[in-house]
Amino acid sequence: MDDVFGFMSNSYGINHFSADLPFQAVLKHFLGRSPDYTELGEYTGRELLEITDYVDRIASPKHVMWGVNGERVDRVLLDPAQRSALVKLIRDFGINRPPYEGGSWHEHYAMGYLVGDPGLYCIITVTNQTAYGIYKYGSNEDRKLVRGLTGREDYPSFGATWFTEVQGGSDLGANVTRAFQKDGEWRISGDSKYFSSNAGLADMALVTARAEGAGAGAKGLSLFLVPRLRGDGSLNFRIRRLKEKSGTVNVPTGEAEFDNSGAVLLGKAEEGIYYTMENLMVSRLSNAIGAAGVSRKSYFETYNYVKKRSAFGRKLIEHPLVQRDLLDMEISIEGSLAIAFKAIDEFDRTWREVPPYSPEYHYARLLTHISKNITADHSAYVTRLAMELHGGIGFLSEFPVERWHREALITPIWEGPSNIQALDMLEAIYRKNAHELLVKDMEDIAGKMKRPNAASKDALSIIRESISTLDLLSDYEREFFAKDILNRLGHSVATIMLASIGNDEGNEKFLAVSSLYADKYLYERPLTLELIKGAMKIIEIEK
Repeated sequence: MDDVFGFMSNSYGINHFSADLPFQAVLKHFLGRSPDYTELGEYTGRELLEITDYVDRIASPKHVMWGVNGERVDRVLLDPAQRSALVKLIRDFGINRPPYEGGSWHEHYAMGYLVGDPGLYCIITVTNQTAYGIYKYGSNEDRKLVRGLTGREDYPSFGATWFTEVQGGSDLGANVTRAFQKDGEWRISGDSKYFSSNAGLADMALVTARAEGAGAGAKGLSLFLVPRLRGDGSLNFRIRRLKEKSGTVNVPTGEAEFDNSGAVLLGKAEEGIYYTMENLMVSRLSNAIGAAGVSRKSYFETYNYVKKRSAFGRKLIEHPLVQRDLLDMEISIEGSLAIAFKAIDEFDRTWREVPPYSPEYHYARLLTHISKNITADHSAYVTRLAMELHGGIGFLSEFPVERWHREALITPIWEGPSNIQALDMLEAIYRKNAHELLVKDMEDIAGKMKRPNAASKDALSIIRESISTLDLLSDYEREFFAKDILNRLGHSVATIMLASIGNDEGNEKFLAVSSLYADKYLYERPLTLELIKGAMKIIEIEK
């Protein structure tokens, strides 16, 4: 039987781990070893690729409001192949387990990168975020739920994180969902949770609500665990509807309503906003690595297309302009991987902390804001180039490359758009002094390089200059230029980390990528002829 999808996709059947040598080098740099994800790479490059594409075009999740016997159920009907894929990833591959079972966040995010599809990975991410909140701030009894959320039961449980409300969006301080105590337990009420991922799929959700007597603004919020069912088996919350979206069709996104819903307070009521922001760190790093993953998926499609397609008497890949576009795509992807895994590395060192946090934790926060923004911008750019290099068929929805661009466009918006990341960056710098560790860390990394390149030295100077520039500005001016500073810091960190990986034995290519990355994103100048000579070695990412 033919694999029909192979006629539609040029990346189908390719092992998405084995074929990605830059990704392997990045993992080895941060882990100090070479984990083997060959089996997952085979699955994500074949079955999962076909399943996610099919769901996007043909079999989107459906809201089932009523059961056959007249009962309100508010569940979501998934394509059976999608449901099986989720079980396989969570239970069999154990994508959510490493941080809670002696592993690291690097491993979770490495698997998330290979999954690549933002919609499917969102289902997994918010489930992991639920496990995170319970694991850190739940009671011993609550923590038993982590087993299901991490795939240690026969059938996984699914979680959700419902923070955003219709009237506030990213402004969590505008939340109006309220919490109160009745008959010795916490209850919540409110009908404004507007962007609720895993709506109809979640067995439980983390929900922000304002307890009676709590102050206004974000600091008045508490974090609750809300199960789908009450003790008598009736619905504990309702799903009003599912959203129709441009992309990320795989994840059911809807609107949730609470009416005297039973809830469990996590941790201390007055610290809820801190737990919520921790949780957003997990998802922002997922956003960063998912953005890099979808970029790589589109690169696989494009790289294998231009090797096969001919125009004007030769293969597309032989044309210098095509090589230039592939080079731009690849250095952007490798820069994304370098900065995302640097942020993950710092988060992995500090994630067990509870309020009040250390300077190291706030440094991880700062890197998370920066990496989320940079990788999202790169993903939108890379996937757009992928469409362009496919010509007219790149705009046809029947082929996967068009979908990858649609999927990428959510990554600058999810978990706070660039304006929010820029504001949070300023908060991390001026209230937590996180920039001090940024400068020291980058100085230490640059100082340990046996073969420092000019780009990494310049990047370090730009980091210092950017921080100094902020100090000279008024509050209004800082906010006005915050995104510019965020981008300058992000591209500088990416440049230094690429050079650091390039200093690893056998990874000289990354030194060239570091210089190319700086040319494109820091200096914004044309690539030099000397650096272009090695372009094909960078473009060819396989063995």
